[in-house]
Amino acid sequence: MPKLVVGIAGLPGSGKTEVSKIAVRFGYSYIRMGDVVVEEVKRRGLKVCEENVGAVASELRRAGEAEVARRCIPLIREKPGPVVVDGIRGIAEVEKFREEFGDAFKLVSVWSSQATRFSRISRRRREDDAQGWEEFLKKDRRELSWGLGEAIALSDYLIVNEGTLEELREEAEEIFRRLAV
Repeated sequence: MPKLVVGIAGLPGSGKTEVSKIAVRFGYSYIRMGDVVVEEVKRRGLKVCEENVGAVASELRRAGEAEVARRCIPLIREKPGPVVVDGIRGIAEVEKFREEFGDAFKLVSVWSSQATRFSRISRRRREDDAQGWEEFLKKDRRELSWGLGEAIALSDYLIVNEGTLEELREEAEEIFRRLAV
């Protein structure tokens, strides 16, 4: 039986990483696509910040829309058991993973409103997060330009994350229970 690979898509602050944590509790290995971009930023000797991470991510995607996914495939193959891939940002990445893993690839998308996501991002303060509303909107537009909206629309599962963390966890657990069957 082929290795199960579950991609998690959504805009920044939607809850992708929280859903991925549930997958890990279900025995999945974890890969964050953004780490591939951050490693490239570091390899180039650049400071890890939203501007540099965004620029490098855009450059990688100009080289090939599925370039970040392509770089993740060997990482997925070396992980034991099922793998959750946090941070799919475009339809080309979905298509690459479906080409590589066939029916063993499933896509879960997480959606939250801009206001909810901005509030979460403002609280978490990750080094590659947008700093301020205008930068937040710019990052949304950039990620949507990569085909993220289309990826979300074509998901196998969609979680609307406007409630509590516990509600998100319960919905994610239900999806991973169904995937285990």
